[in-house]
Amino acid sequence: MTCASDGTISSTAQEDTPPPGAHRLSGLVFPGFANAHSHAFHRALRGRTHHGGGTFWTWRDTMYQLAGRLDPDGYYRLARLVYAEMVLAGFTGVGEFHYLHHDRDGTRYADPNAMGAALAQAAVDAGIRLTLLDACYLTGGIGTELAGVQRRFGDGDADGWLSRVDSWRSGTPSTVLGAALHSVRAVPVEAIGPVAGWAAARKAPLHVHLSEQPAENAACQEYYGRTPTELLDEHGALGEHTTAVHATHLTTGDIGLLGDRHATACFCPSTEADLADGIGPARELRDAGAPLALGTDQHAVIDPFTEARALEHGERLRTGQRGRFSPAELLAAATEAGHAALGRPGAGRLAVGAPADLVAVDTDTVRTAGCAPEQVILAANSADVHTVVVDGRVVAREGRHEAVGEVGRQLAGQIERLWRDSREGHS
Repeated sequence: MTCASDGTISSTAQEDTPPPGAHRLSGLVFPGFANAHSHAFHRALRGRTHHGGGTFWTWRDTMYQLAGRLDPDGYYRLARLVYAEMVLAGFTGVGEFHYLHHDRDGTRYADPNAMGAALAQAAVDAGIRLTLLDACYLTGGIGTELAGVQRRFGDGDADGWLSRVDSWRSGTPSTVLGAALHSVRAVPVEAIGPVAGWAAARKAPLHVHLSEQPAENAACQEYYGRTPTELLDEHGALGEHTTAVHATHLTTGDIGLLGDRHATACFCPSTEADLADGIGPARELRDAGAPLALGTDQHAVIDPFTEARALEHGERLRTGQRGRFSPAELLAAATEAGHAALGRPGAGRLAVGAPADLVAVDTDTVRTAGCAPEQVILAANSADVHTVVVDGRVVAREGRHEAVGEVGRQLAGQIERLWRDSREGHS
């Protein structure tokens, strides 16, 4: 395999002897994985939310505490390390569902997109392809005003969101800019159309949290007389550039709508398990015509193999049947379909013209030894990744990031600093 100067694959061939100057990748080589749903700052919650049980909503209270502590500089430092952790795991692209927009009291920074720009620079410095999904977040619940730390998320109304997003100047040409509707509980019905229209006019990705919790469905049904899926479709927010994140508690009609519109469904199995969200109808969605993608969401785990395996295991637990998805289908969800949902069609393949993003996995570890190559995705984990290539350049090898260095120790220090500082808003 050879790479062109623009970082794409220019040719592939079988060779008995590597040509002079070639970089040999041993083991099994995958195309780069796509993390189709990320909230980078949630990484600081890992291993800190399991005392006393609780629900998604009590977990959210802790998340809000964390959200109140970040500024652009602190967010850059944390996100750079989180994205570096993703690279080490084999992710070469990430969709950042970004709603932490403003200062702690809700006022805009001098650069109204300072927090997004921090994420863009963090991704460049970590060597990962970023799709920034700028989220519209206007209400604290259906018919409820933003309160407390939620004020950081809001732009007042759809026009405020549009004006801020249209002023985006990231300084990082590699960033794909997309849109997000946080959820039907955070975006009033009159704002759905303008945000969806902005994305449609640019053929940009449009992502939305959909039916993650039964309480969201009940509130939507009571207020609007429709399911969240029906409401989004009624206002033009479902289409082939749409990704419905979680898509857990769906009616048969919802599944049909998502399939008919060829909207992608992004499952985040480790997060959905961690938050006790439930197990969504993945096989039914795929059979209806909705492509599937995978994300790590709140980063309880950052591992493409774990997410792919958990998608299949969830189906087995839900139905009592094995083999609901073939290894090839799981790989497609973790790679090609995920990148397409992030506005990078053609990525996630080992083919001429595709980005030269490669992930090499050892096949003789205690996890992978003896596996049939086509089933390694159901046995490996991120510890088995030994080399990651992005744009034809090695960015990580043997558990060490080429630019960032040793990631774990730095992450520990940054996260401890965030939680240790009891003064609200200092990071």
